[in-house]
Amino acid sequence: MNQEKQERIKACLQELSTLLYEEADKSKLTDLEGIGKTVRSQVLELVSPEIALFYRTKTGTKVGKTRKIKSLVGELKLKAKQLIRLGLKPRTRLSPLLQKCCLRLSANESYQKAEIEIEALTGVKVGHSTQQQLVLSQDFQLPLAKQSVSEVSVDGGKVRLRGKPKAGCHWRDYKTVRLQGIYYGAFFDDNQSLIDYVNSQQLLDPLVCLGDGHDGVWNLVREFGQDQFSRCEILDWYHLKENLYKVGGSLKRLKAAETLLWQGQVEAAKTLFNHCRGKQAKNFIAYLEKHLPRIVNYSYYQAEQLCSIGSGAVESAIKQIGLRIKISGAQWNVESVNHILSVRCAYLNGLLAV
Repeated sequence: MNQEKQERIKACLQELSTLLYEEADKSKLTDLEGIGKTVRSQVLELVSPEIALFYRTKTGTKVGKTRKIKSLVGELKLKAKQLIRLGLKPRTRLSPLLQKCCLRLSANESYQKAEIEIEALTGVKVGHSTQQQLVLSQDFQLPLAKQSVSEVSVDGGKVRLRGKPKAGCHWRDYKTVRLQGIYYGAFFDDNQSLIDYVNSQQLLDPLVCLGDGHDGVWNLVREFGQDQFSRCEILDWYHLKENLYKVGGSLKRLKAAETLLWQGQVEAAKTLFNHCRGKQAKNFIAYLEKHLPRIVNYSYYQAEQLCSIGSGAVESAIKQIGLRIKISGAQWNVESVNHILSVRCAYLNGLLAV
């Protein structure tokens, strides 16, 4: 911008600031916070919407019924054809950038808090019911990995559902997948979509699949990849160790079993419990037999850095998702669970970056 234009802008702004000051409520101008709030409200109401009228140059039209659109620069009055050419959907009342800001807040806070925060941060009021409808109207596409996927971890989380009147709430499972320890995906009552999402990636053969001992996890893993595709299924080391120490009894024996299992010597570890009559010992032996093909030489895998030996990536994902769906007092309708999971994952995947 040349010097002449800078001088013209400065002169206009000086005149504008004088006019705004004359119209301001002087009782609110006693400190910097009050001045800031006053100026922001004046700018959103009187200044920004007029400056933003350069959209007329972009659209080249003034045809159609006038609609009011809330935006980060105030309330804009746009014609129907202008909205079409600017890419706004029918019946939209919020600008795309304001929508994205609302979705970012709704992905982290309750809708009531999102209403408070959006007004505090931007000066624009968007009601909590509007925030909720905005989330429910979204159809986020989960991201494709930018690189070939060599490692997938799967686990289940819990969501509290709203019950019928007087029946109370109850908890249900949802499934979460993490690709390469980077990309998040969460699905409620929709295992097929999880399978399709994983299979839509460029998967390396063999594909390393990590999980705990839950049958539901391995039933999903079995569907990953195409025909003649090989998978390297690995039982999470930390779950294995946790189940070992549930046996109790001699600490010396437990330490010896841990050392053997760390090296993948399952049969040798089993012999340490052959003479135990307790139920926990028998359950652990059955656990080892069930997951025998998934218990690897963890020591070697870690030393050679072949892949992860634990499903910590997906467990971290469940904690991150839980920060939103398990906020104090949260109860969800069945129909809205996948929507809130979707917007939370979109946020975690960086799809709501501004």
